[in-house]
Amino acid sequence: MTKPIVLVIAGFFLSAFLFTNLSCTKNTECKATIKCVMDSSNVPLNNAAVLLYAVVKTPTSSVTYTADLKANGTTDANGEVKFTFKLPAIYDIKATYTSASKTYTGAGIIKLEEGKTVDKTVTLRK
Repeated sequence: MTKPIVLVIAGFFLSAFLFTNLSCTKNTECKATIKCVMDSSNVPLNNAAVLLYAVVKTPTSSVTYTADLKANGTTDANGEVKFTFKLPAIYDIKATYTSASKTYTGAGIIKLEEGKTVDKTVTLRK
């Protein structure tokens, strides 16, 4: 009679341990929302090309290069583009918008954090 009771108690503790550990998984997703606006008018830009990229400097040289770690997208009607990454990073931002005969550009830097959404506004100028 004591064996079934011991098995029930052991099963209870095992299931409690498993559910506790499964529910504590850390959210490491890093989300970024980049909003592109025009000059000083702050009008959102639809169809602006946005590039996120990392510039890396080698430890043995002062030469920098663009790492393979990059992402690109196009802004929506609200002037926003969203990205999701698995790990935190610091990215340079390059945004470009071309209208009839003019090209507007903007730049910035964004630092992504674990489990958070980081918003950044980039102002584009001629």
